[in-house]
Amino acid sequence: MINALFIETIESFPDTTITLTNGKKFVVKETEFQVCQLIIEFYQSVNLFGIQIPEANKYEE
Repeated sequence: MINALFIETIESFPDTTITLTNGKKFVVKETEFQVCQLIIEFYQSVNLFGIQIPEANKYEE
């Protein structure tokens, strides 16, 4: 698992590459959109900083 708090960038080269704040890079099978959705779900599940993201503001494909 990758801690979403340490993600600096998510790029598609076409492979989805996640770069962490420490410079480590991971190539994952999920699309950039899927990774963003998973991050949003994580933030909502832990209610990080009291952030509640309305359904209408979620990333769209």
